[in-house]
Amino acid sequence: MASFLTKIMRDNHKNIEKKRRHEIAVMEQMIGIYCCGQKHMREGNAALCPSCQKLVDYAKARVMHCPHMAGKTFCNFCPTHCYAPKEREAIRKAMRYAGPRMIFHAPILTLRHMLLSLRERWKHK
Repeated sequence: MASFLTKIMRDNHKNIEKKRRHEIAVMEQMIGIYCCGQKHMREGNAALCPSCQKLVDYAKARVMHCPHMAGKTFCNFCPTHCYAPKEREAIRKAMRYAGPRMIFHAPILTLRHMLLSLRERWKHK
């Protein structure tokens, strides 16, 4: 019985870590679209400008320490706001810009996000 519970806990931990990696990858991709679209000045051959890289690093830190990762779908549906107001507004601005453009960069990911968002909205109504 103990080994069964250990396996379930290990699988749950793997799923949570997979969600974290996925959320970080999506965040990096969206901020990359925003940075490129806004024509921010990059240093050397960096993928992002310094301010967008700082925003990605901040978002990674927040996602890595999220206590609600097991039960949440996206940060905007989370009961706890982990981002400071300044960073939350910067993330929101980047998401508003990149969201509609994601269909051209990652169509399957975008459709999955739309379906999960609809399901979450229906759950809260």
